[in-house]
Amino acid sequence: MLWIMRFSGFFSAAMLMVILSPSLQSFPPAEAIRSSHLEFNLRQSVRLSVSDSPTRFLFRRSPLYRNAEHCSPRDFKFSGRFGVCDPSLVHVAITLDVEYLRGSIAAVNSILQHSLCPESVFFHFLVSETNLEAVVRSAFPQLKFKVYYFNPAIVQNLISTSVRQALEQPLNYARNYLAELLEPCVRRVIYLDSDLVVVDDISKLWSTNLGSRTIGAPEYCHANFTKYFTSRFWLEKRFSGTFLGRKPCYFNTGVMVIDLVKWRRAGYTKRIERWMEIQKNDRIYELGSLPPFLLVFAGDVSPIEHRWNQHGLGGDNVKGSCRNLHAGPVSLLHWSGSGKPWMRLDSKKPCPLDSLWAPYDLYGHSH
Repeated sequence: MLWIMRFSGFFSAAMLMVILSPSLQSFPPAEAIRSSHLEFNLRQSVRLSVSDSPTRFLFRRSPLYRNAEHCSPRDFKFSGRFGVCDPSLVHVAITLDVEYLRGSIAAVNSILQHSLCPESVFFHFLVSETNLEAVVRSAFPQLKFKVYYFNPAIVQNLISTSVRQALEQPLNYARNYLAELLEPCVRRVIYLDSDLVVVDDISKLWSTNLGSRTIGAPEYCHANFTKYFTSRFWLEKRFSGTFLGRKPCYFNTGVMVIDLVKWRRAGYTKRIERWMEIQKNDRIYELGSLPPFLLVFAGDVSPIEHRWNQHGLGGDNVKGSCRNLHAGPVSLLHWSGSGKPWMRLDSKKPCPLDSLWAPYDLYGHSH
């Protein structure tokens, strides 16, 4: 398949980008998946303890990633004195669920692989199923992480129907509650979706200066902002008036740097919930968990370089068609949209850029 794709001008351009960018140089491909019932087998395996059937599919153990010499000496050991409150840690929050577990594991692997101080990264995993910790530990024995249970009942009555059923899953809304779920000593966190890989040092994103803003994210001010809300929203001033005095731009909530101190102080979780309550009665948007964030934060976001969210690689939210990279450098590849790289690779119908996700995939027989 590879030699066929190279005849495509688009694929050639993509490969040239990889060659020219040190952060995107390829690594040995993951072991091929040998199951035609991947999703079923994955569902079954994560519901078993790690000591069960040795023949079932599991995530392979990742390489051991160590800190570079310049990292703080304290970073080499997870000090009992500081724990999760250690001020030298980089905090990353990601959801874990059966449907996207393979993507979450690949995302973690990519972060560790490209970090100069991987032992300084602490992962906060948000789950609605309580049996996934052993799977993470088997793949990353040295990983610093904590699992937080997010009760779906918290948002069950606030969720409205969306254009795609996957967007209605309660765990999609866990990001709204990071300030409540994480320890008070965690003052800042990077929230990442499960369908992305990081191909640069995560500490660069962590060090983003938010100024007086609560969140930072790549903004896309050329996007048609009106399409994220219904005509009723724009016709009624009690709704659209929320943007008066603001210059709102679209931003993707799959990559955000969040100041949790400011969030807690301003009570942003309640503000988001209020818009979700309005949506239930008045239908002011169609797209899942994104619009409430836009309503609360658009026009008040600290802009981050676009290289940190090359989003839309999963195609649109209906057809999942192949997409090109945006112009410019790349630090993070994001398969937002309905098409996920692991599904397309397994179906033998990948998009050209799916090959950039494959090297981080750890799914397969355990060793």
